[in-house]
Amino acid sequence: MAVEWTEKTMEKKCDILPVRIFRFYYDGFRSMDVGRTLWLLILVKLFIMFIVLKIFFFPRYLNRFDTEEERGDYVSNELIDRAINP
Repeated sequence: MAVEWTEKTMEKKCDILPVRIFRFYYDGFRSMDVGRTLWLLILVKLFIMFIVLKIFFFPRYLNRFDTEEERGDYVSNELIDRAINP
């Protein structure tokens, strides 16, 4: 897999660093074949981990309180109780 150097890639050297970094990754991702499938797999796994698991396994304890003061009291009491009785 040889890198083709064209005149277009040679003139990128005069750009500022953030632009060169962006173009480096952009050209790399654009020319990927298997990598696109792997990135899609990574994104699907991240979606499952952070969205689906959050919905089913992490209940919302603070929604049962009506005001911010009640929520704050509950959190502070839980922190104190767990610090005293670990």
